[in-house]
Amino acid sequence: MSAQTVRVAAVDCGTNSLRLLVADVDPATGRTSELERTMEVVRLGQGVDRTGTFAPEALQRTFSAVENAAELIARHRPGAVRFVATSASRDVSNREEFFAGIRERLGVSPDVVTGDEEAALSFAGATAELPAEQAPFLVVDLGGGSTELVLGGREVEAARSLDMGSVRMTERHLHDDPPSAAQVAAARADVESVLAGSHVPLERTRTLVGVAGSITTITAAAIELAEYTPGCLHGVRLPVGQVREACERLLHVTRAERAAMPFVHPGRVDVIGAGALVWETVLDRVVAQAGITEVVTSEHDILDGIAVAMARTL
Repeated sequence: MSAQTVRVAAVDCGTNSLRLLVADVDPATGRTSELERTMEVVRLGQGVDRTGTFAPEALQRTFSAVENAAELIARHRPGAVRFVATSASRDVSNREEFFAGIRERLGVSPDVVTGDEEAALSFAGATAELPAEQAPFLVVDLGGGSTELVLGGREVEAARSLDMGSVRMTERHLHDDPPSAAQVAAARADVESVLAGSHVPLERTRTLVGVAGSITTITAAAIELAEYTPGCLHGVRLPVGQVREACERLLHVTRAERAAMPFVHPGRVDVIGAGALVWETVLDRVVAQAGITEVVTSEHDILDGIAVAMARTL
């Protein structure tokens, strides 16, 4: 670690996964040198759309993942730790139980961010390395419970967190294996309805950037990776048509067929079809309104945004 950098640990707890980044960050430039970047599928949002509460087994999976993260964090002795909880944690009835479990294991209280702050953090992480002349950027962060749309240059100009994601759409609509045509149509209509109320000026998009696990998995399918390799996905630019083909393939195959794909994490097998449907529907709308022809995939997202924001406050 150089004199110009500070060491921080960022944890992002979403609807489907818990992710950790430990990095040395240069506050002036926002450049990060990662020491640890991990992901565990915990499905914290299991059933939340229906019940409004965290299931006991979902909490236990999450607490176990936090214990693993705490061990890694302790090895690197960061100057600050921030645990950000997103979509699934905003409105549940038993979130105090969740908070207490995190404090006990990590020593910090969860920071439940608003949809707007989540969007801004994702945007900062995803666009830090992109040339300014490619702006305006539209960053799409497709999660398990929500999807963030953020438009801007070096500053956010418009942002919206939308209640549509891979877990939420699976639980609402895609019940069969593979999903029926009627279920797919209902899910697509649901996503289109949510998008119609986003009020983000998609027509201004010059560069479309997709982040988070569903989108990186779809990109891995599009380029037919032999295994999930983040270094092979970060910064990849693909024609829209190639991405759409991958979405269609993931949506319509069986779960067993997805499980046999080496780039699909076991924890995403049952929900990546819905993630593909959401991403394809977003792509179609942006293409129609902005005329873009390619998509950029980024492995840098809200974790990187959290790390840079922390470093600048130390």
